[in-house]
Amino acid sequence: MFVGTGSDVGKSILVTGICRLLKQKGYAPAPFKAQNMSLNSFATPDGLEIGRAQAVQAEASKIPCHTDMNPILLKPSSTHSSQIVLHGKPVGSQTAKEYFLGNHKAQLFEEAKKAFFRLATKYSPIVLEGAGSISELNLKHRDIVNMRMAAAAGAVVYLVADIDKGGVFASVYGSIALLEPWEKALVKGVIINKFRGDAALFEAGKTILEELTGIPVIGVLPYATDIYIEEEDSVGLLQKQQTAVEGAINIAVVLVPYISNYTDFNVLEKDPRTHLFYSDDPERIAAADIIILPGSKNTIQDLIYLREKGIASVVLQAHAAQKHIIGICGGYQMLGTMIQDPHGVEGTVKSIPGLGILPITTVLARTKKTVQCEFRFKNHTQPCKGYEIHMGVTQYATTATPLNTIGTEGEGYLEDNCWGTYIHGILDNSVVIEELLSDANVTEKVATPFDYQQYKEENYDKLAALLDAHLDIEAIITEMEHTV
Repeated sequence: MFVGTGSDVGKSILVTGICRLLKQKGYAPAPFKAQNMSLNSFATPDGLEIGRAQAVQAEASKIPCHTDMNPILLKPSSTHSSQIVLHGKPVGSQTAKEYFLGNHKAQLFEEAKKAFFRLATKYSPIVLEGAGSISELNLKHRDIVNMRMAAAAGAVVYLVADIDKGGVFASVYGSIALLEPWEKALVKGVIINKFRGDAALFEAGKTILEELTGIPVIGVLPYATDIYIEEEDSVGLLQKQQTAVEGAINIAVVLVPYISNYTDFNVLEKDPRTHLFYSDDPERIAAADIIILPGSKNTIQDLIYLREKGIASVVLQAHAAQKHIIGICGGYQMLGTMIQDPHGVEGTVKSIPGLGILPITTVLARTKKTVQCEFRFKNHTQPCKGYEIHMGVTQYATTATPLNTIGTEGEGYLEDNCWGTYIHGILDNSVVIEELLSDANVTEKVATPFDYQQYKEENYDKLAALLDAHLDIEAIITEMEHTV
């Protein structure tokens, strides 16, 4: 298990690389995170929902993702509450106080353990990931994702610290000093992550840490700026571009408070022909050639936000100017004439007018649809892949032009320079990207198609190679095999 001195120290990416490296060495690894909090999620092959990070780690392991890899997913739906997804299905919403201080976590812990042991019958080793800090003293007696899970799984634990944040000695020493004896006995190594410069300069630091903690430092990983792995959640948005540039197709993703599945747009971030940026500034959004309304965990509140910020009028002006407007999932719903919430799925607002660009109406339902799908985009014959995760049912006239075809059924809506869809991952398909960029009303035109899947595979391998070079992987394997 890889745990952290805090959040955003690189645990998810490290687990991704370890999974690929172990796969290369002939093992059959699978990722596991008992509880994840994220608005980036993914649909499994059997139509259930897990955190996107575990889907990425499964992809690095070259296996299908499954809910047993992330049995509990928390999806923030307001400032104080989250939807709880158990084994891929929503089971209700709770405030943070209700969830973290309530007694029901004992039952959730049992469910997490069952998922782990099911997974362990199919794959070996299971590469576990912790969450946040291992030493949150006020919460850890209720913790179901860090040291208690490690003990239940019989896992060897490695502590990950981010040296780029500063204070690495205090964070490592403090994290370990605050552990109970049984917890400390599980920790077999410390990993220093995101080191800038010559790692040889940290040799004395390694010795000091080992003397202070009695635990070996098994790796000092460089800060790799040339390796791309999807971020786990919205922390990654802080590092995104925020404004347009000259000489590229500028694509603005409207940054709404409850943005979800922004990984839909990573392909545009990496395509050399495009410049993707995220913004809630109307002037910056107005400078884009293409505007995208993303998915949302609270579509109605985000639609209210668009109007309050003046973004709604910018989108309407851009549409009138024949700029391309795209809506995905919640963004698709916002483009319509009306969103209704008769069951209070998102809150107390029962209905709200949409932006009125597309002649569609949406009713939010109690039941969530989660499914992987194969579809055809517009009139193209090339098969495409994506997935749906939504609680809305959208209706439009039978004479409308659907954007996609799934089997014999139409999906989404196409009207002139605007289209909307429920399909996440639609932009990962080259046929969609090539048509979007070639149709864009800009001077920059299509060059060589960008193969996003190949790009991801290359980066999984680059990450594995970096870990192999800078981490004592043999020590990890020795401990791993000793515990199996």
